[in-house]
Amino acid sequence: MTDLSLRGVSKSFGTVEAVKGVDLEVTDGEFVAFVGPSGCGKSTLLRIIAGLEKASEGEIWLGGKRVNDVAAADRGLAMVFQSYALYPHMSVRENLAFGLQNTRTPRAEIEARVAEAARMLRIGELLGRKPRQLSGGQRQRVAIGRALVRRPGIFLLDEPLSNLDAELRVAMRAELAALRERIDGTMIYVTHDQVEAMTLADRIVVLNAGRVEQIGAPLELFNEPASRFVAGFIGSPRMNFLEAEAGAAEAGFAELRLAGGSTCRVAVGADADLMGRRVTVGFRPQQVVLAATGGLPLKVNQVEQLGSETILHCNTAAEVSVVVAQYGQRLIAAGATLHLDLERTPLLLFGEDGERARASKPLEGRKR
Repeated sequence: MTDLSLRGVSKSFGTVEAVKGVDLEVTDGEFVAFVGPSGCGKSTLLRIIAGLEKASEGEIWLGGKRVNDVAAADRGLAMVFQSYALYPHMSVRENLAFGLQNTRTPRAEIEARVAEAARMLRIGELLGRKPRQLSGGQRQRVAIGRALVRRPGIFLLDEPLSNLDAELRVAMRAELAALRERIDGTMIYVTHDQVEAMTLADRIVVLNAGRVEQIGAPLELFNEPASRFVAGFIGSPRMNFLEAEAGAAEAGFAELRLAGGSTCRVAVGADADLMGRRVTVGFRPQQVVLAATGGLPLKVNQVEQLGSETILHCNTAAEVSVVVAQYGQRLIAAGATLHLDLERTPLLLFGEDGERARASKPLEGRKR
């Protein structure tokens, strides 16, 4: 059993704080993804767990043991790097076996583990080749296999698919999900691609400027983001945001006045105190409800026909961009005017500090 516990972990490089007070518990067998924009600290945090970087503050516990001063080679972890890091002069078989040879694993055991990894990753026919003779996807399989043969307590994967083309990334994502089911191992996966995180992880850790913004299951982050940052980062196309001013709450509803003069009522709860406050209204492109007339007028600037859905890039009268995603093939041309029904579109409200305020609900008695 290999549980991971991070307690107040921070890392500074001179005056730059790369990781700031991270607390995290990862249970045995869990798949956890670190996501966030470039420079948010996710790879640094992974390297701290691996022992490749030393934490400036805080504690790292693995399997109930504090490992701050334990060398990377002795932590029982295996890391898959973005660059694959294969030895170019060695065959695939030799790359897979190298780490085990260094730990003086018996030859028969090495051969058995290499054969098992080759079978699981479907690279048996590649064992005699050198890395230069492999495609990007094949190299990635070998890099994963090199970690697999070590039978680590935790697999650490640092953006392992970022060097692959779009089609191959989708295929490798499916292979990683299937591999995880077969080995039932603990995995910590770093990616800037929120689609990878949403489709692979049991839980996602969203990082921003070295701090944890939110930790939760993929759909929890999608449906209940704790901040505007999380709401904008999770989901594709990204969430729409409109600036507004809140009026007095009455009977659990408040009126919002948007730039350009449009208004709408949202359910905010009887104890809400938003009157006169600036708020940000957020709503998902896929959850937009359109009306025949009224509401918030949108001018369609660009139409993307994707077959299964239609993506409409629009502007409000105040020149704020709004993206609308409609299921199926919609015959809407650039230049058309749409009407966004804000009272029936599920809304999220965020305060001036970027924190989640109140979520609206469709008004009672109204039909979609």
